[in-house]
Amino acid sequence: MVATMGPRTAREHAPPVVRARWAMWTFVAINVAIVEALFFTADSGKNGILTVGKFIGLHAALVMMFQLLLVARLPWLDRRIGMDRLTVWHRWVGFTLLWTILAHATLIVLGYAVLDGVSMPETFLALAGVPASLLGMLAAGLIVVIAAVSARYARRRLRYETWHALHLLVYLALGFAFVHQLIETTTFRSSAFAMAYWWLLWIFAFGALIVGRIVVPVWRNAYHQFRVEAVVPEAHDVVSVYVGGRHLDRLPARAGQFCIWRFPGHNGWWQANPFSLSAAPNGRFLRLTARAVGTTSASLRRLPIGTRAFVEGPYGAFTSMHRTRPHLLLIAGGVGVTPIRALLEEQSAGHVVVLYRVHSAADAVLGNELQQLVAARGGMLHLLTGRTGQGARPFEPGNLLRLVPDIAWRDVYVCGPPAMTAAVLDSLRALQVPNLAVHAEKFSLA
Repeated sequence: MVATMGPRTAREHAPPVVRARWAMWTFVAINVAIVEALFFTADSGKNGILTVGKFIGLHAALVMMFQLLLVARLPWLDRRIGMDRLTVWHRWVGFTLLWTILAHATLIVLGYAVLDGVSMPETFLALAGVPASLLGMLAAGLIVVIAAVSARYARRRLRYETWHALHLLVYLALGFAFVHQLIETTTFRSSAFAMAYWWLLWIFAFGALIVGRIVVPVWRNAYHQFRVEAVVPEAHDVVSVYVGGRHLDRLPARAGQFCIWRFPGHNGWWQANPFSLSAAPNGRFLRLTARAVGTTSASLRRLPIGTRAFVEGPYGAFTSMHRTRPHLLLIAGGVGVTPIRALLEEQSAGHVVVLYRVHSAADAVLGNELQQLVAARGGMLHLLTGRTGQGARPFEPGNLLRLVPDIAWRDVYVCGPPAMTAAVLDSLRALQVPNLAVHAEKFSLA
């Protein structure tokens, strides 16, 4: 059974995303304050430059821990903030980590060069002969490589599998850095409390990553035993896959969320794709609907019935949990209609309007299902056809206002190609739709 979901009222607590952000940033601020307090009560470096380098190094370690939390896929954070936003933060925190580590390394080499009265190259070579320092240098070198391949110019020219394999080097870098700072740092040897606190912080960060990325997915797949039950062509290049399993009523999935799907008996284990649930979870099956845009998605049509599926998730904050208004506007583009269709199936109060952008009526994926669901809820469905380059711009502010006059008083859910999503979000800002009433889904993996 699908639970009935109602919007929160203004008298309730702050929205989940606001509470989650406050909780996360408060946690970060408290730990930064504790680390800095411990640093200033411990012994200083051998000179001012080394002291500053050590101070920056401790913050680099904190940034590493924060990186682990951002990609740990912790359910509490993911359902409130969303993997897409957490991944964006991970990217920018990663570049912050790069510059922090480079600053730390430069100051340490400079500090010892000044202390010993020799050149920086000589000092660098001397430090490379010290195991603890060498580990730090290896970690810094790997971080530089990862940052280089993560830059947009390089990222767009690499296959996802290649980029992902290189990105996994970050865990090797973290291992080197972890051992380096355990050997080198003296800040947390000043007291038993300081040492226990630092160890607990690292255990928490690594533990969160291991639980979120390994333990939970492995346990869920062992428990639910996911298998392909049906493969249904929806169009010449679109297919729906029905996945069954045991006790699916206990899977904490919601309409609007997505999973990362692998079919290891059919494709390689490394071939994984994020696909939204195209039907609201019902305790009997999960359904994904995908367009053939790559090797993995194109092969879904040939999935044998009974194929084992390895499912990570569900993930995402594109759910009715974040509703703030009684009425809904759902905007979809192309195959981005899949989470929109699932949200429609979820029973909820309020009037609904759906805007579906496609090149032609024949391209409307799951169009018949959309019509039936909208009709059942007494809503309105607008099929917006045409190509943007040919003058059709349905998502300009004036056009949106004409289609949905009360748009500023609705929750708006948007899912579609990046360019369409960006155009819609720009128009919603121009129409002064509150940020907390706007919900956009953008897939990213980290």
